[in-house]
Amino acid sequence: MRLVFPYGQEPTPDIGLGARGDGLFGLNMPKLKLISPTGATSSPAPDRSYQVVTRSALADEPHWPRAFSHQRKDHRFYELIDRTLCPDFDYRYLVSRDETGRAQAIQPLFLLDQDLLAGVPALSRAADRLRRWWPSFLRLRTLMVGCSAGEGHLALAASGSGREPGAFAEALRDYAIEAGASLIVMKEFPAEYRGELDGLLDRGYTRIPSFPMAALDLNYADFEDYLRRGVSSKIRSELRRKFRAADKAAPIEMSVTRDIAPIIDEVYPLYLQVYEKSPLHFEKLTKAFLCDLGRVMPDKARFFVWRQSGKPIAFSVSMVHGDTICNEYLGLDYTVAHKLHLYYYAFRDIASWGIANGYKRWVSTGLSYEPKLQLRFRLVPLDLYVRHTSPVLNVLLGWLMPLIEPTRHDKTLRRFPNYSEMWPARTPKTETHAPADQPRASSTARSEILDQALTRSRKAR
Repeated sequence: MRLVFPYGQEPTPDIGLGARGDGLFGLNMPKLKLISPTGATSSPAPDRSYQVVTRSALADEPHWPRAFSHQRKDHRFYELIDRTLCPDFDYRYLVSRDETGRAQAIQPLFLLDQDLLAGVPALSRAADRLRRWWPSFLRLRTLMVGCSAGEGHLALAASGSGREPGAFAEALRDYAIEAGASLIVMKEFPAEYRGELDGLLDRGYTRIPSFPMAALDLNYADFEDYLRRGVSSKIRSELRRKFRAADKAAPIEMSVTRDIAPIIDEVYPLYLQVYEKSPLHFEKLTKAFLCDLGRVMPDKARFFVWRQSGKPIAFSVSMVHGDTICNEYLGLDYTVAHKLHLYYYAFRDIASWGIANGYKRWVSTGLSYEPKLQLRFRLVPLDLYVRHTSPVLNVLLGWLMPLIEPTRHDKTLRRFPNYSEMWPARTPKTETHAPADQPRASSTARSEILDQALTRSRKAR
């Protein structure tokens, strides 16, 4: 396996505990040589090479339009976010090539400075005080694998080619080092990929849950049928009371469009209200992203707009694929949102539209779990696969990540009937990462592992 670096020199084998010397907590650390995780294969298939490229180079890759053709967010979506979202991210693409140079798979990547406590608001406040004197505390340059605006997916491989976990993991590690990243994260991959990604656990990665999506079956004749059969009598009564309260106000009209550009200045402030109110901030959408989404992907994009007396008071960004409609983002006018129960009003209208148009499944992105629990959504688990480029600090990271994983402090998630699916029971061949409800390695065992890694590193030097 060869890794080609068109934008810099290949990494030297002798590096610090952090690729930029920032270690795990943002400290400068003594240098150690990288060693392969115990049990990992050291020599991937020689007929496979990896190359890291920018978006402009993908125009010459015939495989790129097919890479995500099985997903609602296909190659057009990745090009869109590359152009319009998160300008402080460095977007790249990992191209796997066979011995003839033909692209076999193309996996999106992006580099950013990651706050490890971003998903834990309670700890973030304490860390902010500490960062007045220690600015880099638990902030690491990170190589993310996946999508910066939503869940990640593995790209379809060309016909007849497979994905070798050892070569893939090694290519990611080598590029992370070359790019100055200390951390590698496979970002929010659905549980369906666990079988394929289990091999990463044997190569030093720790798997932890991320905030899950949620799904609702739409196998109902209409919304009234859903109220009768899909929710409890208590929730049914509460919903009808909310809808009656909204009906007493001025009429609300809903429209559906594939192009939001003509009214972007009216609806974008609604999105910002929801974004700024959220305790957790992820990607921040731009006007350019929303306008281009409908223009570039008119077959996928659906924008729902609710108006009262001609003024937009809510809007939803959704995408459709097959028999599924996915609610991606929501915008609300909070001066009337609570009085009119707009969250539930929008839910009713989108569900009704989806059923009427033949969609069988509604998927919603993460957070706002309490109403989704009441409405009988089920969780759609998403996983993070994390490792440090230093094998020594990776041992510490494997102990730390379950303590700061983002879902740990959300008590509502535990009330979902399929919550246990967020923590899969899987024992790697060589390095165990136990689920949350199983005992983890003792501190003595971790110390022994750390001592062994240090000893091997000294010998390697």
